[in-house]
Amino acid sequence: MPPGAGWHHLNILFIMQTILVTGGAGFIGSHLCDKLVSEGRTVICLDNFDDFYERSIKERNLEDLNKQQNFKLVEGDIRDLDLLDQLFAAHNFDLVIHLAAKAGVRPSITDPVLYQDVNLRGTQYILDCMKKYEVSKLLFASSSSVYGGNTKVPFSEQDEVNNPISPYAATKRAGELMCYTYHHLYNINVACLRFFTVYGPRQRPEMAIHKFTRLIHAGEELPAFGDGSTRRDYTYVDDIIQGIAKIAEKDFTYDIINLGESQTITLKELIDAIGKNLGILPKINWLPEQPGDVSITYADVSKARAEYGYKPTTNVDTGVGKFIEWYHAMVEA
Repeated sequence: MPPGAGWHHLNILFIMQTILVTGGAGFIGSHLCDKLVSEGRTVICLDNFDDFYERSIKERNLEDLNKQQNFKLVEGDIRDLDLLDQLFAAHNFDLVIHLAAKAGVRPSITDPVLYQDVNLRGTQYILDCMKKYEVSKLLFASSSSVYGGNTKVPFSEQDEVNNPISPYAATKRAGELMCYTYHHLYNINVACLRFFTVYGPRQRPEMAIHKFTRLIHAGEELPAFGDGSTRRDYTYVDDIIQGIAKIAEKDFTYDIINLGESQTITLKELIDAIGKNLGILPKINWLPEQPGDVSITYADVSKARAEYGYKPTTNVDTGVGKFIEWYHAMVEA
């Protein structure tokens, strides 16, 4: 065998992976599919085009992907066990990246039963199909919300997370536990990824940076909850995608990994930064704090760095600027 041929063969095998991405038409999912497809993976994207926001937004996310031969969109729900069974039977998946979920802390308080149904039953069905079809590697999208009202910062994967303060957070923690159970019983290798407030191009329209940008740009008053002192660890989407890709390449058994920027900014500072980038003075309507909101999120990413090679590079000032460039382009399109 010629020098290096073995490595070349291994790389070809890796490139030809077939990956199921649930929720692949959404904000994070479409960016991830872009990366995987560009690297030669075959990607099956499962998305139900949930009416949480306009369908056209997700359709726009997939415009370029739909032109690629190694990308296939399947419209359907993770709670449709027959559909999942057909998908797993038709494709020999090497990896499942499970992003699909009902998102949002505040809406989960209004409709906790729906969140439980989608986020837990849907995850259960994914795990059952992986067991049935002997797919042994899963990345599960968890959330920094599992840390609840923890006051010790930065948040470490070793911290107790037994007191979630919203139904959404409770479903994400329960999902982590279900994943561990299937790892223990059926040797499914799982990495649970705790995302910290992801933002960037294609961000969901109800999320803070997108919503604030839209309202300030339109000259409208924006609602802000609390006194402006709450702090968030905002993570630029390119850094999240880099982290997911790094972890997908590694071997793991069962692991929980923070993916954040490991920097914080107050709500007031964030609004000011958006206004500065837009060149518009924000008009703010300060409102009482909302149930389920936490006072701070702040990721300890030392584990992700040391064990998986994660290297976040985009601070929030730079990231907000990039988001607003995208927003202007989208509005003018």
